[in-house]
Amino acid sequence: MSTTVAIDGPAASGKSTVARLLASRLEGFYINTGDMYRTVTWQAQARGIDLESDGPAVVAMLDDLSLAYELSPEGVPELHLNGSVVPPDRIRNATVTRQVSYAARIPGVRIWMRSRQRDSRSLGTVVMEGRDIGTVILPDAPHKFFITASPEVRARRRLGQEGETDAGATVAAVAAEIAERDRIDSTRAVAPLKPADDALIINTDALTAEQVVDKIMASIEGGERGRRG
Repeated sequence: MSTTVAIDGPAASGKSTVARLLASRLEGFYINTGDMYRTVTWQAQARGIDLESDGPAVVAMLDDLSLAYELSPEGVPELHLNGSVVPPDRIRNATVTRQVSYAARIPGVRIWMRSRQRDSRSLGTVVMEGRDIGTVILPDAPHKFFITASPEVRARRRLGQEGETDAGATVAAVAAEIAERDRIDSTRAVAPLKPADDALIINTDALTAEQVVDKIMASIEGGERGRRG
């Protein structure tokens, strides 16, 4: 029987790694909604649109985009833009990382994304991660989790992600960038970053990804919701 798991959390909290592992454990599909926003950011940058100040131009651009997760011949979800697989290196780089929150805070972009993200449920058992999955995209998901970590731990994790930071970046500099992204994501008018009221909150500072997945699996199997872990 298929199920839906919503995983939210701030940047570099470890939620992507956890979501991938969890999807494997559940024999389901991992959906990274952040990559959808990254793709819009990449496309806006390629067109020379100022993401910070020209939201209407970003929204107008969406008419030219077809964006959806589709299964590969091997049965793996792949993000497709206008019929082609999105190249990871085009959206997983420091330039896109610095500006993706500007795209994500545009109301018209978030509205455009909702149906496209919700459509992924048709694949079957889905583990979807992002920043508003449990609160907006899948508010009826039976299993909701909010993954977080301290700023320093998150900065060190981000430094360990190839292509996500500029060469020579320091922990302090990356922590400052993450703090600014947190501010933008948490204070935006539409779908701000926050735990769903019934989400299990897990701090990953002292946990490996596998240990976090163990906690989530225990919650799913035991029906445990809405407390800190």
